[in-house]
This record gives sequence, structure tokens and C-alpha cells, in this order.
Amino acid sequence: MSAEPAGGEALTAVLHPVRSGNTFEETVQRLLQLVRLGLVPVGDRLPPERDLAERLQISRVTLREALKVLQDTGVVEVRRGRYGGAFVRELPTPRTELLGARLEDTLLFRQVLETGSAELCAARRPVGADAERLRGLLAATGAASLEDYRRWDTRLHLAVAELSGSATVAAQYAAVRATVNELLDCIPLLPPNLEHSQCQHELLVAALLAGDVDAARATMREHLEGTAALLRAFLS
Repeated sequence: MSAEPAGGEALTAVLHPVRSGNTFEETVQRLLQLVRLGLVPVGDRLPPERDLAERLQISRVTLREALKVLQDTGVVEVRRGRYGGAFVRELPTPRTELLGARLEDTLLFRQVLETGSAELCAARRPVGADAERLRGLLAATGAASLEDYRRWDTRLHLAVAELSGSATVAAQYAAVRATVNELLDCIPLLPPNLEHSQCQHELLVAALLAGDVDAARATMREHLEGTAALLRAFLS
């Protein structure tokens, strides 16, 4: 059976070029959209790798990393050989009740709160013990195992909120992060995403310590958009 609908318009609507900021995360999201929307039914094969890579304007390496995620989570089966490819095994189903409006509300609130706290933190330009705290947490996230990464990631983000200078912002962030972690616990830990996340952490801390408000805000926004893309891909 062919994965291409008549005319191909539906595939084109989903498989447009991804943005460069969160390439891996958005690729996973687009591939899952193909399945969730029924554009590639169970038992059918996804478009060939070359076609997917060209449509999404990504490297074959990134595409294969994304396909491995779908294979590891049981969404597709990758077969080798002349008649091989990535075949849809089952429709991914949400594994949490925190969906729909609540998911979107949480992501929106987090974006507003964290981009704001990054901007405020950079404006204060952490020095001394505050700067060392950020450097230490950055090093801890970089050295963390898969099992410990989320805990150190939470502490780094919480530190940014606390260093915004507002106790209310820090308290509100702690509350929303608890919900975010509950959502994150429902999706797999993806090493390519964590590596990318750590690179963004490094850029964020550098912007904060340099007092670069614009860079801190933009980096945090892009960082959050990557996480949001994965959450929507697996849970929406």
C-alpha cells in the first residue's frame, strides 16, 4: 500500500521544512503527526528516507534518530532490504490524562513564566555566588545520567527563576514545573534531545552571565519550544 495520499496535499501540509532551532524534536513531532492524522495508516510504510529528509530539509542522520525513537516506542517497525522501510505498527495513544486544554495551558504558562524569568535574571546579571551556582548546575546537568538528568534540569531552571529577583515567580515556576515533570514522565527520555537541551543550557547560562537580556529570552524560548514539540507529539 502507498503512504502517499491522492495528490499528496495532506503530506505536504505536515512535511514542510522544520525550523533549525529544534530539528530533532520537530522531526519526531512531524512523523508522529503523520500517524496520528491517519495519513500513514497502520500497516503502511512511511515515505522513503530520502523523500522525508528532502521534504523536512533535515539530514539523514537526524531523520534516522527520529525514526529510532518511533521504533523504540513501538510506533513503527523498521525493516531492511529491498522492500524495507519504516512501517506503522500501531497508533500511539496518550499515556496521561493531562491532555488537551490542560497541556496547552501548562505549556503556555511555562513559556510566559520562564522567558520572563530568564529576561529578569539576565538583567540582574548574576555574579559571585549566584554565578557559581549557575555554572555548577550547568556542569551537573552535563554530567548527569539519563535517570538523574530531569532532576538536575529542574534545579537549573528553578535557579533561573529564583535569580529573577521575584519570590513569586520562583514559587509559580516550582508549581508549574511539577506539572511539566508529570507530563515529561509520560514520554521517553531521548538522548539526542538531552544533548541538544544541554547545548541550549550552555547558551542560556552564557547569556545570563553576560547580562544579555535578548539572548537569554530568545534562547529560553527556543529551549521550551523543543520540549513542547515533544510533549505535543507524544501526548496530544
